[in-house]
Amino acid sequence: MPTTDDAVQMRGMTAVTSDGDKLGNIEDIYLDQETGKPEWMALKTGLFGGHLSFVPLAEARRDGDTVTVPYDKATVKDAPRVDADGELSQDEEDGLYRYYGLDYSEARSDSGLPEGDAAGHISRDQSDGSGDPTPDGTSGVVGNDVSGPETDHAMTRSEEELRVGTTRREAGRARLRKYVVTENVTQTVPVQREEVRIEREPITDANADEAMDGPAISEEEHEVVLQAEEPVVEKRAVPKERVRLDKDVVRDEHTVSDEVRKEQVDVDGDRA
Repeated sequence: MPTTDDAVQMRGMTAVTSDGDKLGNIEDIYLDQETGKPEWMALKTGLFGGHLSFVPLAEARRDGDTVTVPYDKATVKDAPRVDADGELSQDEEDGLYRYYGLDYSEARSDSGLPEGDAAGHISRDQSDGSGDPTPDGTSGVVGNDVSGPETDHAMTRSEEELRVGTTRREAGRARLRKYVVTENVTQTVPVQREEVRIEREPITDANADEAMDGPAISEEEHEVVLQAEEPVVEKRAVPKERVRLDKDVVRDEHTVSDEVRKEQVDVDGDRA
């Protein structure tokens, strides 16, 4: 069930079924006079919004500017007609409870949902959003105390407390991506080549036989093959390292400030 403050804020919103069908606009919220808990919502229904239909708030769920209830249009339309005079009598409330299949007795339930009191009255919320549970005209009371019913001639002083926590949200994303770049690599490679060198030796007794073997005068050619080394370039892919993403937790401190309200109690009048 929504809280009193939540229920009061529902006034003027649109009530829909669980299937999204529109039921009508919420005209009023009816509170139990004894506990101040929200019990019923009064919807403007009909072709031109000329009728008020009462729907239990026990399972109402607010979603933005709409309020979803677990009843279809036919059920709400055929609900018992109640005069919108700002108050439900015990008999009227009993009839509504029975129609919607809810238990009703003259005792308050353990869940805090009043099922009727001695007077058997449920009244329309007159708090204009304050959640006031003190009935107007209470004897010995000037004004209304929003903290609870006047039972022991005392008022409750309350203060707001700042409760700070944390919530997780996405702060960014990191992805691992590899791509190909090209760069020039220069290396020096030693190479060798052969060159022709002419050697001359005089005729001696040791080489006279080889030197004189052949005609005395003739033409002749000798050929020598020269060798030279050239650089050869070959490329191959070589695995160098493994790369992965990991996360570290960095702890910072943030200062949060907000305004809180608190009630003060003063005594007015003559004191002996």
